[in-house]
Amino acid sequence: MQLEGIKPDETTLVSVLSACTHLGALEQGQWIHAYIKKNNLIINFILGTTLIDMYMKCGYVENAVEVFDGMSEKAVSTWNAFIQGMALNGLVEESLGIFSDMKRCGVMPNEITFMGVLAACRHMGLVDEGKNHFNSMIQVHKLEPNVKHYGCMVDLLGRAGMLKEAEDLINSMPIEPDVATWGALLGACKKHGDKEMGERIGRNLIELHPDHDGFHVLLSNIFASKGNWDDVVGIRRAMMKDHINKTPGCSMIEAEGTIHEFTAGDKSHPRINEIDDMLDEMGKRLKAIGYAPNMDEFFLEIDEEEKETALFRHSEKLAVAFGLITIDSTMPIRIIKNLRICNDCHEAIKLVSRSFNREIVVRDRHRFHHFKEGFCSCRDYW
Repeated sequence: MQLEGIKPDETTLVSVLSACTHLGALEQGQWIHAYIKKNNLIINFILGTTLIDMYMKCGYVENAVEVFDGMSEKAVSTWNAFIQGMALNGLVEESLGIFSDMKRCGVMPNEITFMGVLAACRHMGLVDEGKNHFNSMIQVHKLEPNVKHYGCMVDLLGRAGMLKEAEDLINSMPIEPDVATWGALLGACKKHGDKEMGERIGRNLIELHPDHDGFHVLLSNIFASKGNWDDVVGIRRAMMKDHINKTPGCSMIEAEGTIHEFTAGDKSHPRINEIDDMLDEMGKRLKAIGYAPNMDEFFLEIDEEEKETALFRHSEKLAVAFGLITIDSTMPIRIIKNLRICNDCHEAIKLVSRSFNREIVVRDRHRFHHFKEGFCSCRDYW
């Protein structure tokens, strides 16, 4: 379109910005925003909401705030994107404060608004506040919770270790719980070490959803943590027989206008030798300040050296190493991961941010992690 001299309209810009959001292509999203400003295009609530969503989902909160404050016309979708974005980036108090501002401005919240509010509570374990908002949704705003709202509450309770209450909530739901809701409880069982409940729920879920890779992996890990290696082998054989493949960890990073993708153990990148050298340097620096690999991430019966090597080639660590050699030291390293970041990578990246004096932003399946000076915005609750 640019080469043909065709001027993009609102639909074009929204589509391209949405693509940038999906890929985490912040630089290209910023270019589109600059194009809008340069051509004096009107930012209505649709385009403005898309810009806010893009900046929030690329971890660039400051620009999202600037767009929000500059909009003369805001719809409920604009407020929703702002509330959800703040929660996604770990700014829970700000997210809940914006919800209060929204109501003061006379904007009626909808079902999506409460998804953002409940997500904010979930990200920081605000159980009582989450319950209050869930109840007010029903009793004050007369909105009927859907399966995602219930799933959010189950996740909130489960993360806080209230496993029995989470299971009771599922059993009392007036609608059929979905895969994500049961998965949240199963994940909480693994997190809090309730192996009996986890095994019971895991077996039921595999019967109900025999092709779901995540349930097989979680149940396998629960068996492994109990030392039930025969059951672990049984699950893996069943997965192979039914052609069920575990979703591989994948991390993306933007550098010089190009999205680079890494998978766990990846050796295909053209700059892999430089990446390997940086991984070695990372390992030396981290061990010097007390890092020890978290072997709890591994349940395979392989020796410790193999486990350590495999851990240090997780996709996000490869992306961080690539970022250290390609991204200017004054700029944050921004990574998008398709799965939940593991405990070991979380701890390692905290220490990398301190040792290399770099800001690192990782967006995993659930939320953003802003690493700086050895700390994370999630306060180690995720």
